[in-house]
Amino acid sequence: MLPVNAFIPLHIKRMSRILCSDDSAMKCPRAMIKFMILFGPPEDAERFENIYQDFLALVERMPNIRRRQVVHVTGSPQGAPEIYRILELYFESTDAQTEALMSDAGQEAGKELHRLPADAFQLLFADVYEEAGGSTPQPAADEDTVATNEKTVQADEDAAAETETVSDPVSPSSAD
Repeated sequence: MLPVNAFIPLHIKRMSRILCSDDSAMKCPRAMIKFMILFGPPEDAERFENIYQDFLALVERMPNIRRRQVVHVTGSPQGAPEIYRILELYFESTDAQTEALMSDAGQEAGKELHRLPADAFQLLFADVYEEAGGSTPQPAADEDTVATNEKTVQADEDAAAETETVSDPVSPSSAD
């Protein structure tokens, strides 16, 4: 069985310095730090849920958590998923994460988590570089493309205006 403080890797601070060094390919500073727990499909769903709910109640007491996200995996295009649920905890910094995990509530949560079989979950640390997601930048349109698009829009508007004009085939002079 892993020790309770198995949440904390021995060289977490050193690794952070390596990832964010000036010659690193990574862009720093990070937006946040994330601690993830990936749970495999439980053999006994009721037992898992009881332990998980107790564990989650302890996690909620941990300090420094900026955001918590629970992901329930519903399927996979590759067949039966190997992951059942993911718990993601976000922190402002490595120090804030370490303080949370080493707190009394963090240690109690670790004990509760270890009530599950050792192969029932996986613990991961991650640097988050884009917290709110993002979008793919669109290439800037050149002037010719903009002019063509404006002409197309104007032509469409003109065609719509012509269709809306209703002409009366019967003139007032021929109505006798």
